[in-house]
Amino acid sequence: MLIFVNRYFYPDHSATSQMSSDLAFGLRARGHDVRVIASRLRYDAPEDPLPAHETVGGVELFRVWTSRFGRGNLIGRAIDYATFYLSAAWRLLRLARAGDIVIAETDPPMLSVIVAPIAYWRGALLVNWLQDLFPEVAASVGLGRRRLPPFVYGGLHMLRNASLRSAAMNVALGEKMSERLSSLGLASDRIAVIPNWADAELIRPVAPKDNPARKEWGLDGAFVVGYSGNLGRAHDYRAMLGAIERLNEASSETPIIRWLFIGGGALYDALARELRAKGLQDVLFAPYQPRERLSESLSTADVHLVCLRPDLEGAVVPSKFYGVAAAGRPTIFIGDFDGEIARIVRRDDLGCVAPQGDGEQLAAQILALARDPDRCRDIGERARRLCVEKLDKRVALDRWERLLERLSSRRCGGA
Repeated sequence: MLIFVNRYFYPDHSATSQMSSDLAFGLRARGHDVRVIASRLRYDAPEDPLPAHETVGGVELFRVWTSRFGRGNLIGRAIDYATFYLSAAWRLLRLARAGDIVIAETDPPMLSVIVAPIAYWRGALLVNWLQDLFPEVAASVGLGRRRLPPFVYGGLHMLRNASLRSAAMNVALGEKMSERLSSLGLASDRIAVIPNWADAELIRPVAPKDNPARKEWGLDGAFVVGYSGNLGRAHDYRAMLGAIERLNEASSETPIIRWLFIGGGALYDALARELRAKGLQDVLFAPYQPRERLSESLSTADVHLVCLRPDLEGAVVPSKFYGVAAAGRPTIFIGDFDGEIARIVRRDDLGCVAPQGDGEQLAAQILALARDPDRCRDIGERARRLCVEKLDKRVALDRWERLLERLSSRRCGGA
């Protein structure tokens, strides 16, 4: 039996929910018995609770009670986390059996610390699926060392490391994250690298002339620069803001450039306020789009921006890149030139890399692509090809199955 534990799951649209849902349903379709422990909440609609128990696509879902203070303040969020820890722990105690494999994601943070002792006590194997590294992320964005006493941060670090060492496997999203885990003293045979993915069947390139979203948003005839997904504390919009200002001042000979931001996050409102204050008009904000419209929404842009603060390389990997590749669009990565996504973009010639905060260079890169539609098309075709061959959900499912088979063989060999 496989038991997934994560705060959000289908039909929620948040990033960890989409990943865990894809994997759980995909493994069930391949014959695995799968159960899921999640909350009854939706990421953006906590007032609309989901059923406590149901079976969807052959996957049995156990949705536990949690408080619903939301993300508005840290105390309320901490209480939401704590109630999920307690409820999920109680459910896992009742579900887990010897020989099961428990796959714990990282929402809420430090989930492995709660799951590890229960898996050990029940004789189950623990796989930590690390979508990010906490408390490193908290320290970088100002929720760790800057707000907590050092001994608290150190204690969290110690507990987290112990839970990683106790796991049968820790799944990292990229080589940079794998390197960080190794630096914590984890044995190499307890670390596996399986990147996140896109569903290349669900997300397909849509030509501008055939895309109803471009017409709906009034973007026909423009070169569209897109940002899709969360714009949060792990990101930095200064380069984007600078590029918008510079391109807004460009001459009449410059191609018409419009900006499209789809999603949400802690920095969306701040960016919108700054744009209004500067009187910049060529920017459209749209909410998260349903999965069935991802082909249209991601294909609306001619080039996509993906960003990550350099100090978070190895602790976070921006998963929005995979959807961009599936839609067959170039990527401009803003951040560390040697970052996880930057390496892929440079290695496979999928776009450009711009330094954090450098609006001038970002504007120049966007303008170069806007003036060269043939290059944009060639890059997009390479990106789509890479996604189908290496970054598709099917490829990731194959990797996960091989990992689970290896763990099962290791368990049997040790019995």
